[in-house]
Amino acid sequence: MCKSSQSVPNKGGGGGGAHETEATAWLDTISFCNGFCHWVDEEWTLDSLPADSEQPVQSTRASEAAADADESTPPLAEKSPTEIPARGNRRSRIQAFFKRAWKAIKKPFRCCKRTRVESPNVTPQQSDPEPEPVPGSSGLQNVPDTNPAVTEPASAPGLANCEPTPESFYSLYILREVLGKGSFGTVFRALRKNDGRQATAPAAEMVHVYNCHPFASQHIVAAEQEPGLVCCGGGALFVVSAGGCKIEAYNLQQEGCPLICRFSSMGSVLSIRHSAVGDYLVTIEEKNKATYLRAYTNWRYQAAEKTRVGVRLLGHLLRGSSFRGTPKEQMEIIEIPLFEPPLCMACCSLTGDLLVGCAKSLVIFSLKRQTLNEQLSVLDFERVLILHIQGWSPSQVALCAGYVALQTELEVLVVKLIPCQKSSQAAEEHALLPEDIMTETSLDEDTEMTKDGFSPLHEQEDFFVFPKHQEMLGNDAQECGISLVLEWTGMEAESRRDMSVVYVLFRRFAPDFFQGCSVEETHLHSLQLHPMFTGKQEEASISKRGEPTCMFVFFSLPNTGYLYSLKNTVEMVSTYQYPEKAHQAVLSDQFLYVITRNALQCFTVRCSAVAARVDDPYIDTTMKACPPITMEVCALRIQLFIGLKVVCQDGNHIILLTAADVDSKEETERPARKNTSRKTSVCKTTEPADSGHGWNLYVISSVSTLQLYREIMEYSKRYEQSSPLSQSCIHLLSEGHLLLRTALLNLQDCDSAEKAQLQEAFQESCAHLGDCFSRFDKKDCHLALPYYKMSGLTVTDVIKRNMSMSSVSNGYGKGFIFFLKHSIYEETMEELSKDMADKVLDIFSVAESAQLPHVVSSPSMVNADPDSAMTHLKQLEISGTPSITLSLCTASLALRKGDLQIYRQQMDCHAEMLQVYGFIEEPKLLLHGRGKAVLPTILAQHLRDTQEGLLVAAVVALHENSKIRLEEADLLFQELCKDGVEAESSPQLLVDFWEALLVASSHESIIQELLFRLTSVYIDRITRRDRSGVKALKTAEDLMNSCSHYGMLYPWVSILTPVQFNITHDHQEDLHKLQSLLCGPTLEVSSILPLLEQLSDSDGTGLSVHMLCATKLGQHERSIVRLLDRCPQAIISYANHELQNEKLPLWWQKLFPEVCDRIRKIGNDTVLLSALKETLVVASKELNPLEFLDLLPDDGTAHFFLPHLLECSQ
Repeated sequence: MCKSSQSVPNKGGGGGGAHETEATAWLDTISFCNGFCHWVDEEWTLDSLPADSEQPVQSTRASEAAADADESTPPLAEKSPTEIPARGNRRSRIQAFFKRAWKAIKKPFRCCKRTRVESPNVTPQQSDPEPEPVPGSSGLQNVPDTNPAVTEPASAPGLANCEPTPESFYSLYILREVLGKGSFGTVFRALRKNDGRQATAPAAEMVHVYNCHPFASQHIVAAEQEPGLVCCGGGALFVVSAGGCKIEAYNLQQEGCPLICRFSSMGSVLSIRHSAVGDYLVTIEEKNKATYLRAYTNWRYQAAEKTRVGVRLLGHLLRGSSFRGTPKEQMEIIEIPLFEPPLCMACCSLTGDLLVGCAKSLVIFSLKRQTLNEQLSVLDFERVLILHIQGWSPSQVALCAGYVALQTELEVLVVKLIPCQKSSQAAEEHALLPEDIMTETSLDEDTEMTKDGFSPLHEQEDFFVFPKHQEMLGNDAQECGISLVLEWTGMEAESRRDMSVVYVLFRRFAPDFFQGCSVEETHLHSLQLHPMFTGKQEEASISKRGEPTCMFVFFSLPNTGYLYSLKNTVEMVSTYQYPEKAHQAVLSDQFLYVITRNALQCFTVRCSAVAARVDDPYIDTTMKACPPITMEVCALRIQLFIGLKVVCQDGNHIILLTAADVDSKEETERPARKNTSRKTSVCKTTEPADSGHGWNLYVISSVSTLQLYREIMEYSKRYEQSSPLSQSCIHLLSEGHLLLRTALLNLQDCDSAEKAQLQEAFQESCAHLGDCFSRFDKKDCHLALPYYKMSGLTVTDVIKRNMSMSSVSNGYGKGFIFFLKHSIYEETMEELSKDMADKVLDIFSVAESAQLPHVVSSPSMVNADPDSAMTHLKQLEISGTPSITLSLCTASLALRKGDLQIYRQQMDCHAEMLQVYGFIEEPKLLLHGRGKAVLPTILAQHLRDTQEGLLVAAVVALHENSKIRLEEADLLFQELCKDGVEAESSPQLLVDFWEALLVASSHESIIQELLFRLTSVYIDRITRRDRSGVKALKTAEDLMNSCSHYGMLYPWVSILTPVQFNITHDHQEDLHKLQSLLCGPTLEVSSILPLLEQLSDSDGTGLSVHMLCATKLGQHERSIVRLLDRCPQAIISYANHELQNEKLPLWWQKLFPEVCDRIRKIGNDTVLLSALKETLVVASKELNPLEFLDLLPDDGTAHFFLPHLLECSQ
């Protein structure tokens, strides 16, 4: 006792004033109390155990949990009084006394329960030695607590700034960065010295608690009788009386929730659900020990007194006398027959379909609207599908958009019904199965599952064997061992037989205990499927059964909730750690509402973060951002109530049912042991006594999104003032951002003014997030760029905001520099004023001086002072090695100043080829703008007049390195030459660029485009025959030697268009280039045929082009005729070049007859006679004598043909 109550040494040393004295006295009090508790634990708790049982010394938290568990655990079966020693009774009474004293003393000092970080349960390795006990503020010799949170007692006076003593905490942990601060203390990240493990782990996430108010007002519903069950939907609240036979409906949309109507059920209601689609109620009722499933339609007509009620069976419509004459609308009760008693049910929020869970199957009923006559239609259901489950009895089910979720006490399964191709195997699988066969199959399957280890829980005589935790996502869920067999029923069965079951998610939990909940009480609850639509989907899509953007499933244990995303990739979104045992939870788009015994808690959700990434492909890029899905959740508010029983939610209303139990504590804390197998049974509700407890039915209205966002912004300013780089500030801003994003995803119910306010608030939140990330120097600093872009702020506005923040934080963060650098590189950025541009230069000269050449070259910096920019560049050149880009940038500034001497000095520093590399590194030295707004720089204009080759080579290099597109390059040269002597649309400098790019490019699409453009230009110039006298950079001979797409001219082409032809030199070059392209291997002649219409073949120029095109198209016979008619002197050259291989027979089949005919008509023409002789020479070599004799004409002379016949014979 004395050792445990030693005082704590003062860390600061010396005098600390009254403040330190008060703190020391407070810590001494804690030390004494904790030491006393430790002494009680050692002296009494351990000695009171039997001699054969040895237990390790528990930590303070473990001792508390054990003490609490001792009171709630049922006592073991007592032996005979004669067998119990008297000493044991006395010791038990003394032990109970000290336990109560221990709990009473320790209760005010349980500071560890108020921390915001829960440490993982780390099992130390046996080889690791136990850490030496170090006396701390309590002086206890226990194993150190792994909780990293360093907190002070909330009620401790004068301890707001008191740090932990080095003897207790710093000797066991190495402190890292601060995770957050709050009224209860400071949370650090720490490393444990004995094993190097972090004190925080992903399995135990931080739960942030912010004192924001998501609830606006609350009022009590004036129900006449005590509520037993509650549900809501469609703007109405439904209350089932405690007796279970009276249902009251209240209007949630009106102030005070006035009564809409009340009606009686046909039995005692065990469960009730409402469907917004169809506006009907469905109940599970009990009467005379039998269970029924009923649906109540047109219930709103019960507002009028003495209204008729119709009762009918499923599928049997009321016809005849009931609807003769004027149609009458009335409430109908539909009896829905089932083979098995219903255990649970759920309604699809999109289609209104009904899912009913039974002991061995799931039954799906499709909602229909049957038309009785032109003026009246009624709702009805059709049983369309039965899913036989082997080995499962669901306790809760959910249905939405084809997804089916079901759970037992410790297992959850989610499947989806999807279309598939019909097959004989599928037909056999979907065949109708008798009930007896299903029962035998179920039993056999259970046996197999037992053999394979899938049996959930096997009860032995003295203990239970529980399965381990298991999670299967996507295709892996098929191995869960649960078989589902489809049985189609109803009229639509034939049309829907092409459906199959796809396993989506399976999760199994092992029973566990924690404070306030025993192993027997560990079971799942609050199963829910939650769809989420985005603004791109119209409201009408719900009625048309459109697919939601995202689908989520939520289920919860008493201490932890789980939220999964099901569409696309199945993944866990969030886990929710509750501070105490949770009874029920309800998920909405923005929040998760959880009720414990005496508190309503509101947690944030990440549904909008998932939907944003599905809806917008630009999320998580430099254009847009969104808080991550894995961001820790937070609790916004804990609202205290007494005896919470039920929670439900409809729109912006939360309904709570409270009932203050006055039963004995022993009866409420000693639940009977439940059978925790899969084959569970639904517990029947017991009717409470009228005087058992008091009750209240609350309707709580949530605040608007904008109001809650404003409160979060005000709350975040506290963190920003205390620690601008705190993660808590960004966490709060991210929560507000997600709230606004959720509201923006669903704007159908908002008016234009509210939409504008939401959009304005959204941009404001993006600006605040950009401010936070701009101050960061960590990995997330890049997020400042997309958030600032989404904020709608100009670069000037962002610079001013960060200038004001830099005066406080003494410098600019990396996030701001990252944003500024990328913004300046973009072409769409606005021009900065002179003062702002000079400020940017000053910022980069200090932060990243290497970026100055790129910054100066930006089009947004055109108003910057050239002298100031030259000064910064000179300092950069002095401080480091000069670069090509730096020299080009300096030369560009010299041109702006008109200093040609400095310009020539800088340009002479590097060769032209190296300067091309400089332009590749910084294209903005030559052009500004993108798309249709391309403007040349002053440097590009100067190169046009002095170094055309360098300009063309630089633009070609930019295109080949994907720095500029072909259309942008065309606009650049057109802008450069628009004031020149060339008035045509294709100036010579642009044609030079095309020719140079054709030499360098390797992309087939680019090559064909360039060939077409060049052919068009050549034909146009040859046709018009007017030139401005501008000389091309490359001649036809240069192109033939350097480019494979330009071929050598054919010999017969030179005969058609000799060099002495009566055209100018420039047109001669264009003609040779065109002929060279036609002689090359790449040009597709069929693509340029429309261009040949403007080129006449009346002269040799046009004839040569037309002949080349016809020849490449395979029209050799036609070409022979045209040559003999227009230029017979080129026919032999043409035949020697073109009539080869498979075209060789054209010598004697086409050319020989044509030449003979012309000789007969014209006479002995020397050119034709020479062509005839060459033709006979080729024919004599290729034909045999008989074929040659057949070829000879009858009117020919023997002395002319005889030598060729002899040569053929030899």
